[in-house]
Amino acid sequence: MKIFPAIDIKDKKCVRLVKGDFANKTEYEMSPVEQAGKYYDHGFKNLHIVDLDGALTGETVNLDIIQEIVTKFDLKIEIGGGIRNFESIQKYTDAGVEKVILGSAAIKDKNFLKDACEKFPNKIALGLDAKDGYLSVSGWKENSNQLTLDYLKEVNDYGVSRIIYTDINRDGMKQSPNFDETSKVSEISNCPVIISGGVSSLDDIKIAKSLKNIEGIIVGKAIYDGDIKLDELTREID
Repeated sequence: MKIFPAIDIKDKKCVRLVKGDFANKTEYEMSPVEQAGKYYDHGFKNLHIVDLDGALTGETVNLDIIQEIVTKFDLKIEIGGGIRNFESIQKYTDAGVEKVILGSAAIKDKNFLKDACEKFPNKIALGLDAKDGYLSVSGWKENSNQLTLDYLKEVNDYGVSRIIYTDINRDGMKQSPNFDETSKVSEISNCPVIISGGVSSLDDIKIAKSLKNIEGIIVGKAIYDGDIKLDELTREID
């Protein structure tokens, strides 16, 4: 199973949010490039990056940082945050990222998702951010009134290469991921699923490994706060 340490970028710094709340954020001293280097030095192969500035503006605000990370380290990167058009997808794929995550734009416009999957085969990941079973959009500030599983059934044949499923109520809370809901998603999904939100211990990693159609898991705040040691986490990489 793949383990994706997370880097959230805001104002050129590494930050972590609680339940996606920009007013409830913790800034960390390491720069995003230094943090990526730390993960690389510990033997991680994959990296999950969210451009929070991009999520707010809809622009590729931190493209230069992403390019520097790709150039310096041999890491497979998935990047998300406010990616709303083909131009942004192209910029990231040109920069060398492995997967581009579409979220709000794909949920608001299913045709955009379908066209993106056709135009960028095997490059598009779909970010499903859910609260109480319903998808949220626009930096989690809006409820889309769409049930997660209903939406997934509608787009299941579009050619998405990966799904990142996040339970917003768990994100940044270190209360363990919502494995029940994630399992429901992974059971019907035509592509593998990444678990996101709430990872608190190595036990969560072990549970994730026992589930079907799970490609990997994202670990964020638990690393930054020292609850999970990087040396221990790298032993869980398959």
